[in-house]
Amino acid sequence: MLLFLKVKGGLIIENLIIIVALTLFLYFLIVGQYISSLMFAIGIFGIYLIGGVDLLNGFLRGEPFARTASYALTTIPLYILMAQFIMQAGIVKDLYSLMYSLSKGRPGPLGVMTIILGGLLGGVSGSGTATSAALGQIAVPELQKRGYPPHLAGTIAAASGSLSAIIPPSVILILYGVVAQISIGKLFTAALIPGLLLMLSFSLVTIVYLKINRDQLRMASKEFISDNIPVSRYIIVTVMGALMVISIFGGIYMGVFSPTEAGAIGAFIGLIMATLLGKVTLEFFKRSMIETSKITVMAMFIVIGASIFGRFISLSLVPRKVIDLLGPLLDSPTLVILIIMVFYFFLFMFIEGVAVILMTVPIITPILSSIDTDPLWFGIMLTVVCTIGMITPPVGMSVYVVGSISGIPIERLFKTSTVFAIIASIIVIGLLIIFPELVTWLPSQMK
Repeated sequence: MLLFLKVKGGLIIENLIIIVALTLFLYFLIVGQYISSLMFAIGIFGIYLIGGVDLLNGFLRGEPFARTASYALTTIPLYILMAQFIMQAGIVKDLYSLMYSLSKGRPGPLGVMTIILGGLLGGVSGSGTATSAALGQIAVPELQKRGYPPHLAGTIAAASGSLSAIIPPSVILILYGVVAQISIGKLFTAALIPGLLLMLSFSLVTIVYLKINRDQLRMASKEFISDNIPVSRYIIVTVMGALMVISIFGGIYMGVFSPTEAGAIGAFIGLIMATLLGKVTLEFFKRSMIETSKITVMAMFIVIGASIFGRFISLSLVPRKVIDLLGPLLDSPTLVILIIMVFYFFLFMFIEGVAVILMTVPIITPILSSIDTDPLWFGIMLTVVCTIGMITPPVGMSVYVVGSISGIPIERLFKTSTVFAIIASIIVIGLLIIFPELVTWLPSQMK
């Protein structure tokens, strides 16, 4: 009897620790604390309450170094450096001008090409907010000149920017691969078809909106004004950009390079492109290195915080408790996946995508094992949900960035972006659930 009471008392204390820690976490998150320092602090607090100072010291001595010394994480600074070379060289404006010239300024093609450009930029920048900001400055004014309603022009820029979550080389995919111990090369390859499906979904919604607003588009000025950018500059951007894409994805797919080596080659090609465009100066290098260092340090600190928080979650046996709660549903894996995806959808609306991945994957992985779900397929589903969450109220990050830059009211943007999000969810998530081969086929062909 005493033993039973002692065990029961221990369980009550353990559950109380979990409730207190998670309540503190949610409170400080709501009041605006940085997610990296918050996960680090709550992780330390929780581990101390469960195991005391000795256990905490053991984790703090080895865990931060072990996590950040991972070879897989070396891909992050290389892809960020590649993105900085491209952004600092002003290639975003060149690409948009090229799209504008190809469409001859016609409203319909210009909107769809903006989404395609957003996918390309998302792939090289790795940052949804950076891509959304660039398109908010460059694309939104041009779209409005062509008769696009402000809310549609802004939503196209935000939706295009959100594609960075899934279009490789996505930082979210890299970190998911590190935490779930999956080949990053396979994740990059698996994300290509779902990424294209998202671009197609956004394009279809854009075309429908254009038909609804065709009278407004017809009344707008259709005069095509060339940007007078030299053809040689377009050739350099197009040829070197194509070489970069082929080198990175072709090299990984054919097994010629590892993802890390592909990142180094991409950065080198980006530097050559900037040199050919005459953009390489001391200031160019200075800004590229400073921005790369800032973003890399931020990412690494999030990794450290998430690893300590993940240790607390593991020690508290939260994954086992969640599996026990889902016990009656484990015979219906599809239902469990849908519940998890709804849970993630709400998380991505409120919390930065990288933090969500690092914070929750240690909890979700045992559940995936219990229902025999392919972690590669699940990781791609996760990035699709993250992409959609970036344009969904109340805290769609891409929408807020475009709204702040363009001056378009947030509530008007969210009305349109929610439609984009719902249609994309139905089409893409539905297809990936019905046809998981859309994710798994390309990686299975890799050498």
